[in-house]
Amino acid sequence: MGHETKEVEMNESKTYKPPRFIGEETYSSGSSKQYLIDNSPTWVVDPLDGTVNYTHLFPMFCVSIGFVLSGVPIIGVIYQPLLDTAYSSLVGYGAWQDDASEKKERKRLPLVNSPKAVLPKEAPKGCIFSCEWGKDRRDTQGGNMWRKVNSFVNMAAEIGGRGGKGGMVHGVRSLGSATLDLAYVAAGSFDIWWEGGCWEWDVAAGIAILREAGGLITSANPPPNPETDPIEEVRLGSRLYLAIRPAGDSDGETGRKAQERVVRETWKRVQGLDYSRPGA
Repeated sequence: MGHETKEVEMNESKTYKPPRFIGEETYSSGSSKQYLIDNSPTWVVDPLDGTVNYTHLFPMFCVSIGFVLSGVPIIGVIYQPLLDTAYSSLVGYGAWQDDASEKKERKRLPLVNSPKAVLPKEAPKGCIFSCEWGKDRRDTQGGNMWRKVNSFVNMAAEIGGRGGKGGMVHGVRSLGSATLDLAYVAAGSFDIWWEGGCWEWDVAAGIAILREAGGLITSANPPPNPETDPIEEVRLGSRLYLAIRPAGDSDGETGRKAQERVVRETWKRVQGLDYSRPGA
């Protein structure tokens, strides 16, 4: 038995590496922040997402803990301390919200799920659009802030406005926390989240929760042909994210097809962002 046991232990040691830990604190100040996640099991942690909100006593900040395997987030835990609300998921076991009500209810995500709410037929019209300004505030023609502002206005403008790009979304929201933006998309509170510039510790937990709730996430940057090019899975370290909430089926359209339709309609109205980095 000793020989077989040693062989099993050796095989397990080759298969299961000790988990790594990665967060903003992994990098020294001023470093390039090269993408470091590989196929190893990795905890991706942000002890405080929404730092500016925390500084100004705005309650939209949280702790974010994600577990990534082979580059894919499979566990997510988000805790919003001032509102005493938690979001969590494990791949194959659902996504959940635990709130601060007296009953301490556990609710499956999305919050409307029997059946899931359908996406508007004229989306992005009728959708809540979530976006963030980010830290890159350089007032440069063609820079990231300039492209973001143009994209925000395109999504908000009346139908037919902005050279045909007006999306007339129902509302525009900015929480100041990428992690909570994703949690709200998973819950169904936001229909669309479009963002560039955040990091894997900002989104790993939220991506796990969103996917387990039935949401879709892909690249924020539109491909050359938004109407026909494939909708690919997002790369965790890309810093470019477009998320669509979970959606129910309707007559003649599955929820997945509806999500893909909203992705393409969003791509038609937004501009590509540049947040390239080594390793990603």
